[in-house]
Amino acid sequence: MFETAEVGRALSKARYKSLEPKLRVALLAAQQRLAESDTALIVLVGGVEGAGKGEFVNRLLTWLDPRGVQIHALDEPTDEERERPYFWRFWRLLPARRRAAVLLSSWYTRPIVNRVFKEITQAQLDQDLDRIVAFERMLSREKVLVVKLWFHIDKKSQKGRFEELEREAATRWRVTPMDWKFHKKYERFEKVCAHVLMKTSTAESPWRIVEAHDRRYRDITAGRAVVEALEKRLDDARPRAGPKPDRPTPEAQNVLRKLDLSRKLGAAPYKRRVEELQGRLGRLTLGLRRARRSLMLVFEGPDAAGKGGAIRRLTEGIEARLYRVDSVAAPTDEERAHPYLWRFWRVLPRQGRVTICDRSWYGRVLVERIEGFAARGEWSRAFSEINAFEEQLSDAGTIVQKFWLAISSEEQLRRFKSRERTPYKQYKITEEDWRNRSRWDAYEAAACEMFERTSTDYAPWTLVEAEDKRWARVRVLETVVSRLEAELA
Repeated sequence: MFETAEVGRALSKARYKSLEPKLRVALLAAQQRLAESDTALIVLVGGVEGAGKGEFVNRLLTWLDPRGVQIHALDEPTDEERERPYFWRFWRLLPARRRAAVLLSSWYTRPIVNRVFKEITQAQLDQDLDRIVAFERMLSREKVLVVKLWFHIDKKSQKGRFEELEREAATRWRVTPMDWKFHKKYERFEKVCAHVLMKTSTAESPWRIVEAHDRRYRDITAGRAVVEALEKRLDDARPRAGPKPDRPTPEAQNVLRKLDLSRKLGAAPYKRRVEELQGRLGRLTLGLRRARRSLMLVFEGPDAAGKGGAIRRLTEGIEARLYRVDSVAAPTDEERAHPYLWRFWRVLPRQGRVTICDRSWYGRVLVERIEGFAARGEWSRAFSEINAFEEQLSDAGTIVQKFWLAISSEEQLRRFKSRERTPYKQYKITEEDWRNRSRWDAYEAAACEMFERTSTDYAPWTLVEAEDKRWARVRVLETVVSRLEAELA
């Protein structure tokens, strides 16, 4: 793998001075094209310690217009980052379209270091790498170009760089005990990194190995790699026709139509049951912190199905400082400028906390699919991307429970008319709600496909008969309490 780095390549000072201005012009021109496109750019700068990764990033920033670039030099995760899935810190750093970000250290760092020091097995490393490949593929499809640079020097040169830096008081701080610890395991790092690069160099995001023994050759080669990758992506971009609405055909075996919507609960037993379940829920959610767990609840269903009422009965039983209710509406301009799941990664709960989503990331395979806001390729691949997202939540200790509140079309109509007659409920009913009723069968069919493809052991769907609001609220409370008791036992 590292033979391709062409060890020994160098540039004279005169040759460098002749090439640098041309490269700067090309970089600025590519950056201007980026600013006029619908693409985002991420440059990952990785490689051997002492190869001058930071030096190159500083040089790159002088070549580019710094107003369109963010530099992220990642250190050890903070406590806040450790309490969420590993990729949470990286999702927060994703640049918006038309902008660029440069990452010193990336999603590759932890898997490589953990494998070198044998904190994970080879199988676990490969599992991490599979997740990285899927993440980068998703970014590419969401119009994010990932340019991956790997700076390579041999062990002897690394030692020489460290000793050179330590000789000068002004640069001595740049060499840490951890750098020398890594140097002692150079061969082990080289073996693991070669495996990582081969397994994760894909058509969407190939690695570019940069021979970094000569600083001038390193900087020109790496800068050219950024320009070439960006120009190729922008040249390949073609205007596409807008998405078309999808109208799923109702299946004969419709799981929603098998629900017994006649189930009811009287006022007196409802009151007793709610009080009991809310008491248990309060105690259980207080125990999330001790267990280093968090809770994510998702509510979907037709308009006027009672999602808000069910959520209020939950929050009445939870300490107010522990929960957050996220009501999902149409994406903002900022959210549309990022990959689809970006806005949902931002609301993930810390350990000991609860996030409740009134509507959620499932909008892509429901409203965006039916209304034509997402192209077929976008909503069809969303099933696997959502499953991967929820799997990462579960792996990080988040308990994920999803609810679909089901009512009949006739009951929805009755509730719509009731809202129109009640002044303090009129804000809940819109022209869009009435329009969506004409697509009832299509939404129902899309929901059934969603249940089939995204109900997993770690993030199951619970279908709730919600024709009677009391019955639905108790069913939701019972499900949450039962799941928490099982997970925290």
